[in-house]
Amino acid sequence: MSDIVTPTLDNLSEESRTFPPSDSFAAAANVTADAYREADADRLGFWAERARRLDWATPFEQVLDWSNAPFARWFADGRLNVAVNCLDRHVAAGLGDRVAFYFEGEPGDSRTITYRELTDDVCRAANALTDLGVRAGDRVAIYMPMIPETVVAMLACARLGAPHTVVFGGFSSEALATRILDCDAHVVITADGGWRRGSVAPLKPAVDDALAQCPDVDAVLVVRRTGNDVAWTEGRDHWWHETVDPASPHHDPEAFDAEHPLYVMYTSGTTGKPKGILHTSAGYLTGCSWTQYEVFDVKPESDVYWTAADIGWVTGHSYIVYGPLSNATTSVLYEGTPDFPDKDRWWSIIEKYRVSILYCAPTAIRTHMKWGHEYAARHDLSSLRVIGSVGEPINPEAYIWYRSHIGGDRTPVVDTWWQTETGSIMISPLPGVTAGKPGAAMTPLPGVSADVVDDDGNSVPNGSGGYLVLTEPWPSMLRTIWGDDDRYRETYWSRFPGRYFAGDGAKRDADGDIWLLGRVDDVMNVAGHRLSTTEIESALVANPKVAEAAVVGRADETTGQAVVAFVILRSEAGDGGPHVAAELRDWVANQIGKIARPAQIMVVAELPKTRSGKIMRRLLRDVAENRPVGDVTTLADTTVMETIRSGMASSANQED
Repeated sequence: MSDIVTPTLDNLSEESRTFPPSDSFAAAANVTADAYREADADRLGFWAERARRLDWATPFEQVLDWSNAPFARWFADGRLNVAVNCLDRHVAAGLGDRVAFYFEGEPGDSRTITYRELTDDVCRAANALTDLGVRAGDRVAIYMPMIPETVVAMLACARLGAPHTVVFGGFSSEALATRILDCDAHVVITADGGWRRGSVAPLKPAVDDALAQCPDVDAVLVVRRTGNDVAWTEGRDHWWHETVDPASPHHDPEAFDAEHPLYVMYTSGTTGKPKGILHTSAGYLTGCSWTQYEVFDVKPESDVYWTAADIGWVTGHSYIVYGPLSNATTSVLYEGTPDFPDKDRWWSIIEKYRVSILYCAPTAIRTHMKWGHEYAARHDLSSLRVIGSVGEPINPEAYIWYRSHIGGDRTPVVDTWWQTETGSIMISPLPGVTAGKPGAAMTPLPGVSADVVDDDGNSVPNGSGGYLVLTEPWPSMLRTIWGDDDRYRETYWSRFPGRYFAGDGAKRDADGDIWLLGRVDDVMNVAGHRLSTTEIESALVANPKVAEAAVVGRADETTGQAVVAFVILRSEAGDGGPHVAAELRDWVANQIGKIARPAQIMVVAELPKTRSGKIMRRLLRDVAENRPVGDVTTLADTTVMETIRSGMASSANQED
């Protein structure tokens, strides 16, 4: 079988520059190249030292127990409390008046919350949950908007040793019910609704619908956020302001075993049934705490840090809540969208709070590219000193735009690869060490062991593609799939025995640096050539007429699969037409090779995206394959797919 990607990476972009850190940045960086040498010399000793950055009620002696692989136990003879490490210890160290969060609500309301205030709120919530019957080990479902009470709810659960499962507020009642039932949660925390583009997005009605299928839920705690009318079940439903606010701000925390479950997060599975990814306490906190400190070069005493993601996803867990708070960071928490009330909303927030570190998704970056850099130019973004990317591979064109128009051609860009399952960042540049390369995730972080292998599990040489694997256990790794150890083994450890298979394609360039090429199921086989959708998308976005692109494969009797591309044009390109599609097909052929020329290109006004900004390529595959379109309930705009389907049906086949 051929490599995962046959074209060379030189074709990804005409951009070939690298961007080393400035001498002044490197001199003041938190982490130097010595960290790689330290980890290579003694990997377990390296992670032990990072774990000792936390406060332990009972210090650990054993670092890793891998005797029952692939079930890891990290620091297992130690005990700690995750919430104490995020809150109490900072207050005890005299940092109680430091700002934990600047909250910016969509309607324009804002709150400044100190570490002391957040600690008091978490203690109140822990006491209230105890009164509702929550005990250590009980699961609690959280279905909330992006508001401070969501963070409080998570930390209150962590304080009690009650694993939480946060369900993204854009999910349907059916999806919520499935998750509640799978982890057997008996308490749900929600809100009446949240704000989105000036309108109320109801949440409580979805909870009520879900609980019709969940008879074992005993209590629902409801935050009054929007003031919309909600149905009420006496004895089960409780207002937050009547239950939590009057509770005592004093709570004596208990220390838990290092391997005590912290949370379950559900992620998509190839079988259709979501997988409940289990993360435990000490190893997870060690991983996200250390990586937040090293990858973003966080200076907690001076930085203002903003992860522009939703807490309902793992990025929000690790880099809005647990990582930043464990490091006593000041963060921004934002409820709204990037374009309300106008398309400069993000940049106005950065200017207002003097944000110095921004972490967001390539989809968001490309969306801002489409809107134009003039929106960013309205604001002073000079406070930014590190900018990052997460969620999918960033194409070089977007990387350069991001660095230039948002980072002022001076900020390091940290293009990070990790997953819900890994818990924390695995592959990334270090901003004070690495000469960043547009589009490349670069190398594994110190203490992380990764490889790119072929079908037989052999390391591939530089310049070749294959499958990304992790070859050694790491502290923040998932421990299992909730309630299904066999599925855990089969899903992650069976393809390459003894190694974790990430499910992603990757390639080493001539320098040995790693480029992520997207999910393996986003790799197409066209006439025996395996082509990455990411590579073709990058080629399209490198065209000055294209703002954003999504590529999928469709069945083809002759070639096995054919390439279908959906593109959004930049405003200066006009509305497009047959000549634009032909031009772009030729462009891809010139950039990558004739084998990658799309069989069809469709110009669209929008792509199907979730509220977190992820492109739902499976829906585009449905359209390309002329199948009924699957579930669209998680889309930010559910009408997009009908528009795309109508346009697809009326567009002529463009194949040669």
